Formats: sequence, C-alpha cells, structure tokens
Amino acid sequence: MSGRRAGDAPLVLGIETSCDETGVGLVRGGVLLADTLASSVDEHARYGGVIPEIAARAHLEAMVPTVDRALSQAGLRHRDVDAVAVTAGPGLAGALLVGVAAAKAYALALGVPLHGVHHLAAHVAVDTLEHGPLPGPSIALLVSGGHSSLLLVPDLARGEVSPLGATVDDAAGEAYDKVARLLGMPFPGGPPIDRAARDGSPTIPFPRAKAADGTFDFSFSGLKTAVARWVEARGRAGEPVPVADVAASFQEAVVDVLTAKSVAACRAHGVDTLVIGGGVAANSRLRALAEARCEAAGITLRVPRPGLCTDNGAMVAALGSLQVEAGVPPSPLDIPASSTLPL
Repeated sequence: MSGRRAGDAPLVLGIETSCDETGVGLVRGGVLLADTLASSVDEHARYGGVIPEIAARAHLEAMVPTVDRALSQAGLRHRDVDAVAVTAGPGLAGALLVGVAAAKAYALALGVPLHGVHHLAAHVAVDTLEHGPLPGPSIALLVSGGHSSLLLVPDLARGEVSPLGATVDDAAGEAYDKVARLLGMPFPGGPPIDRAARDGSPTIPFPRAKAADGTFDFSFSGLKTAVARWVEARGRAGEPVPVADVAASFQEAVVDVLTAKSVAACRAHGVDTLVIGGGVAANSRLRALAEARCEAAGITLRVPRPGLCTDNGAMVAALGSLQVEAGVPPSPLDIPASSTLPL
C-alpha cells in the first residue's frame, strides 16, 4: 500500500544511534506510525557499561533491518518517506557516524531533505507525540546515562533551546549504573534499583550535592562515592548490607535534587510547564515526586510513557516532523556527526 495521501502531513523517518540502541521511528503530523528498536545492551552487560566499538558495529548490522521493520510495521514503503531526520549529536562518535551516514544515504537515494537534530532536543520533542504541542516557553529536565540537564525551551521546532544547568560530573543514570554494580545488580542499573527501592526505606542520609547552591547544575559523583563508603563500612564491620534500603536512600537523594531544581527553574523563569525526558524519566519514584511537587507548585507536568523515555527513533522523527512542518531549512548532505554537538 502507499502511505502518501493527498493533504497528509509529511512522513518523516527518524534514525537514532547516539549510544547502544538503533532506533527508527516514523511520524506524520504529530502521529507516531512506527517505532522499532534494536539494542546491543546485552553485549555490553558483561563490561558494566557501553563499549563504543561494540555499539558502532551493532548499529551497522542493525540499521537496514530496523528501518525495514519500521516501514513494514506502518504498512509503508521507502518511497512514502518525505524527509529523513537523524541524531547528529551528542553521543558516541562511532555510533553517531553510522546513523548519520545511513540517514544521508536514505535521503540521497529517496531524493528527500535531511534534518540533523540534537539528541537532547529530540528527548523533549517525543513528548509531543503523546501530549500534543509543547507550550512555549517550557522547562525540560533530561536525565539519562549521559545527561542530566535543565533546559529553557521557548520554541522547540526552531531550535530555541537554552541550557540552564547540567551535571558537573556523573549524570544521574551513570550514578545508577555504578551504584547498581556496587550492590551486585545488573547493567543498566536504573530498573533494578527502582525495583529494589520499592521494598526499602529511604532512611540512610546520603548527601544532596549542589542542592542549595543557587544554580541549576547537578552533581552525583559524590553521592555515588558516599554510597560506596557506606557499603564498605558495613562490610568491614561484618554487618549485612540492606540492599533495598540502600537503593531507596540513593534513589531518594537523586530524585530529590532533580525535582527540587526543576521546580525552582520553573519558578525562576515564570514557566508553568515541566517536561521530563531521558531514560531515568522512566523511574517510578522520579515520576511520583515530580508529580507531587509540580501539583503543589501549580506546574503542569508532562512525562512520556516509559517506552518513549529511553533512546528511540520516535523522538528523532518527532523533532524532524516539527522542523519540517515549521519550514526549518534542511541540513546539508555533508553535515558532520558531532559527539559534543552544542544546543
């Protein structure tokens, strides 16, 4: 069947390869038609973190099958695509190169425009697939294994996104991975810590770094070290480690700072909409505490469903679709992949 019909909005193919997941999405006019994923996370688990070379090779092998699977899922063909969007950065250099090269090839072969997009802005854009257009300005909290950022977002489609604060060391998701390893949990660490915390009590007074420093920056390296020292002290004393309580206390320290600074940023900038995105946005305690604090402050909270919080092609297609419909000029075909692409 043909997916292009008179009067339809442009169909955008989105490609995401910034880390260890090959994501492909298809979006038309704010509607998600397909979202397929090939993850190499199992290949990295033995190392306790993502190995860039393994990730890049996995993207290379998965790219064409994942695109074909997305088109099949939507009942579409290659010729139905009106534009291609791709994560141009930031991320792992080798992984990004695979995605950008593939996107260029598809755009050139299909004779359609190419839009290179920013990974963090795409995490914000994916929320529009569930909750509609984003009010401007909004505040976005993005939390993942590589990023912990607060952004002011006046106009997402036209790239009007201003950083307000970011992590100065470990990102929140990175701290989750390291603490999980310390507690004997598998990689990635977010889901197992979240599950363990539900049976624990957050009574251990772990530190809240930069909680009251007057900035919108974050720091989680010291918290990770504090957890390690606490666990080591229990071991030296010959006492068992209450894993659930450690998980709950660590998690509470992370989400306490994240949500407090997010609400403070909304108040400081006179904004009444907060969007949370990134892999850690799937965390149940972060969602619950953000909802409670936003309700108390009169702030509208928007969080995509967990499946759209982690890296995926839908978020890239969503931002590409916004750009196409806003008339944003396409990227040149020699657009580079940038591991440190600024907003």
